[in-house]
Amino acid sequence: MRFLFLGDMVGKTGRTAVWERLPGLISDFKLDFVVVNGENAAGGFGITEDIYLSTIDAGADVVTTGNHVWDQKEAVGFAGRHDQFLRPANYPAGTPGRGANLFIARNGARVLVANIMGRVFMHPELDDPFNAGEAILASCPLGEQADAIIFDFHAEATSEKQCFGHFVDGRASVVVGTHTHVPTADCQILNGGTGYMSDAGMCGDYDSSLGMEKEEPLNRFISKMPKGRFEAASGPATICGLAVEISDRTGLAEKIAPLRLGPRLSETVPSFW
Repeated sequence: MRFLFLGDMVGKTGRTAVWERLPGLISDFKLDFVVVNGENAAGGFGITEDIYLSTIDAGADVVTTGNHVWDQKEAVGFAGRHDQFLRPANYPAGTPGRGANLFIARNGARVLVANIMGRVFMHPELDDPFNAGEAILASCPLGEQADAIIFDFHAEATSEKQCFGHFVDGRASVVVGTHTHVPTADCQILNGGTGYMSDAGMCGDYDSSLGMEKEEPLNRFISKMPKGRFEAASGPATICGLAVEISDRTGLAEKIAPLRLGPRLSETVPSFW
C-alpha cells in the first residue's frame, strides 16, 4: 500500500498548496491512502468545515488535528458529523467527534487511523496517550481487523514522540509526529517494522516562524510584550510530508522517505515512487 502523510497545513497558502498539488500526487504516484493534518488551516488556528470538506475533495482520506482543533468554534458542531475528521483520541469521554476510525483504502485495505496528542509541554493536558494508544490497538489489532494502522502523534517533545513510536513498534504501520512544524531528519523503520518520523513538517510558508509572519513572534521574544496578533504567513508554501510503502502481507513499513515540494526547502521526492 502506498501511503502519504502531509504535515500541518498552515493558513491559506498552506491549504491552497495542498489542494492544488494533492490530486496530482495521488494520480502520479498511485497513492492508496492519504492523511493530512489540518489543525492550523484556518488562518493558522483551527479548521472550518469548508476547509475540511475542500481537503477531502482534494483527495485526502482523513484529516487529523491536534491542540488547535477547537480554535474555530464551528468545529465543535461539525466534528461529530464527519467520519473522516479526527480530533485527538485521548480527549475525555464525551468530547465531540472521534479520535480513531477504520477506513477503506483505494486498494481495498482496511486502514485504522488514530490521532493522539502528547502531554509534555502541551496544553490542554489530555489523558495518557500511551493508554489511549494501547486501547486503540487492542480494539482493532494489526493483521486482524486492520491491514494497516496509522498514528498521527501530535506533540511538542521529540522524546515523547520517539517513545510512543517504540511503544507501538511492530503493532502499527506508521507513527508520524506533528505540531512542531519543522521536518525532522529521522524518518526510519523501527526494529519491529513500524515506519517513524518525529515531525513531518508543515505545509506552509517557511519564510516565517512556524508558518506565522515572523515580525510579531520575533518581537515577543525580544520585548516580552505583544504588539499585535499572530498572522499566518502568506508567501509561497512548501509541502512537507512522509511517504511510506506498507506491506500488504504484514501491514508493516517496507520503505520510507520524506516528501518536500516547494520553494524554500530542498525538494525531495521518494525514489521508490
